[in-house]
Amino acid sequence: MAKRMDILYHYTDFQALDGILRCAQLRVNNVLRMNDSAEMRHFMTRLCAAVTEQLRREGAEDRAREIEGLFDQEARKEYSAFAACFSFHRDDAAQWERYGNRGRGVCIAFRRECLQRLARGALSLQAVFYWDDMAGHPMVERFCALARSGGALTAENEAVRAAMREAWACSVSFKHPSFASEYEMRLVVAPFEKGDFGIEPCYHVSRERIKKYYPLNLREMCAEAGIELSDLVVELIIGPESTQSPAIFRDYLRDNGLGNLADRVAMSECPLRRLMQ
Repeated sequence: MAKRMDILYHYTDFQALDGILRCAQLRVNNVLRMNDSAEMRHFMTRLCAAVTEQLRREGAEDRAREIEGLFDQEARKEYSAFAACFSFHRDDAAQWERYGNRGRGVCIAFRRECLQRLARGALSLQAVFYWDDMAGHPMVERFCALARSGGALTAENEAVRAAMREAWACSVSFKHPSFASEYEMRLVVAPFEKGDFGIEPCYHVSRERIKKYYPLNLREMCAEAGIELSDLVVELIIGPESTQSPAIFRDYLRDNGLGNLADRVAMSECPLRRLMQ
């Protein structure tokens, strides 16, 4: 059966759902702390390889080595982008395991068109690409042109800095091909583009570490976009391993002013069974 491309699914736990629905707050978290250890750097590494390969084909070995040195310096920096992640997969076993509290959580189905209307200013809704070869990416020619120009290929060169900022911004939309099954889109605050974001960061302190995130006010964003929060949410799916009572879930929605979502509660039909530990 063909997938619906107009719905995006966010797998999470019930505590986060309470924040999204009752508190109308959607958090965008640091992508460097997500499940792909090569986030952002995968694109930068493969971009560097594509640029240097092209320059070497043109006989510009020295310039290729300079590009390698430039990207090596960039790789030592930690640039952060922040995102909320969605999948096109509905009621998917892998998504439940990875993001839905191992099947004990909930999946919130969002209208893609409404999320797109919320993506203004520094926020953008981006598809994720699972590429290993960046040879056809426009940034390859951008860096090759800088190399051919004869200018210094250093961070002190403003043209080089501008290209590197754009490359880091592009990197948020690329992941290693082994994650292709996630079929993901992201609501992103990209690096270098937060000047007009207007939201102060927050910090969650646990016993083990401090996490940085940005809280998006869904009520304000929906009002600016001319939609209701109920327009945004299509369906609420209780996880296959959850002990949550659907009746109590509906009561929770009604008692928190979200009664129009109560008839959108569904039970997962995924036959996920967790292995005994």
